[in-house]
Amino acid sequence: MLNLLTDIEGLSVGHATDVGLGSGVTAIVFDRPAVASGVVLGGAPGGRDTALLDPSMTVAEVDAFVLSGGSAFGLDAAGGVQAGLRAMGRGFPVGNQRVPIVPQAILMDLLNGGDKDWGLQSPYRELGYEAFRAAAKGSFALGTVGAGTGATTATFKGGLGSASARSSAGHTIAAIVAVNALGSATVGEGPHFWSAPFEQDSEFGGLGLPQAIDARDTAMRLKGMNTTATTIGAIVTDAVLTKAEAHRLAAMGHDGFARALLPAHLPLDGDTIFSAATGAKPLGGLPEFLELCHLATLVMARAIARGVYEATALPVEGAQPAWRDRYADRL
Repeated sequence: MLNLLTDIEGLSVGHATDVGLGSGVTAIVFDRPAVASGVVLGGAPGGRDTALLDPSMTVAEVDAFVLSGGSAFGLDAAGGVQAGLRAMGRGFPVGNQRVPIVPQAILMDLLNGGDKDWGLQSPYRELGYEAFRAAAKGSFALGTVGAGTGATTATFKGGLGSASARSSAGHTIAAIVAVNALGSATVGEGPHFWSAPFEQDSEFGGLGLPQAIDARDTAMRLKGMNTTATTIGAIVTDAVLTKAEAHRLAAMGHDGFARALLPAHLPLDGDTIFSAATGAKPLGGLPEFLELCHLATLVMARAIARGVYEATALPVEGAQPAWRDRYADRL
């Protein structure tokens, strides 16, 4: 176990990172179509092909997910991933054509100090294709990479995080997330993460929670209203699930947002979670699915903390400091 989304067999993850732009793209590509759904709970979402993920809609499987910076401009990224899949002959059959199904969620990182003067066409379609080409199994980078490149939070630099777990029945479940929250992943301005009760093997510093939490630590801390917001991610398992069950898994992932970010799901967040099941291992009954729902919450909460913990500041004037800039001596 790598404690990454790629602990799920049957998928690859790739990043495209442009530090000068202060943004990037992450692609999750499935070896074969995966049963998928998703839930949007933020008040200001941006997405592509998200409506088809509703359990009542016809298409049940996807070929890939895309997480991207760039706000609405970033929605071009799915086109790049779609182009790569189409060249492979992948996609939903429509007559003699195939249409790759690539839902995407975006976060708003346009005001983080990067160079956004890209001219007529945004760079995100090419970044999407680059992320698709980079998709691989095994280890992948966390922090200021891919969709997490330009991410920020109310207290520290945000980033790309991931975490995984194995159920008592042997199913694997994992999360990937780009943490760009309007709220905070840390208890006040201190080094402790709200996700601390769920941490495994000191994956984000092993500092636990503070001995006492002052009321001031729970006060609402928000980034400036002229900055950025939205946390986006995915929960994936190797279990056999229906589309409705995948939908419930995404909803449980949002509980991870609520445990790791204070506050979450604000009117200016676009908080979105995709979910997918590769179908490698049958479920033995309802209790096994209930455990997966529980683990979905925990792996997402852990992934959020890891995204902030692993991040580094952008190399631009006035960039938001990273957790490591202030608390590296705690490591």
